Amino acid sequence: MQIDVIHSIAIIAVVALVTALIRFSPFIIFPAGKEAPKTINYLGTVLPYAIMGMLVIYCLRNTSFASAGQWAPAFISVALVVALHVWKRNTLISVLCGTICYMVLVQTVFA
Repeated sequence: MQIDVIHSIAIIAVVALVTALIRFSPFIIFPAGKEAPKTINYLGTVLPYAIMGMLVIYCLRNTSFASAGQWAPAFISVALVVALHVWKRNTLISVLCGTICYMVLVQTVFA
């Protein structure tokens, strides 16, 4: 029993250390006042759009068009996400409201 506790504590310590190193590494590699490479700046502008596109494809990959109840909630929610993002320019609000809209439609309207 004692070895299990020590083993668990060691695993938690290693995971915490690796997580901290990953979180602090950008500040160590690119300290304040040092210009980041052009590639990093480019990825910082392009990746958010690529990730959103990947999320849309992932969410809609298994959508069936057999009946409106199967595809309508997804496409209504996607339209809401796009509209909110164009209006507010806030990814968190867009995705959160789209997810809530989808869950409400699936659980109530198209149940």
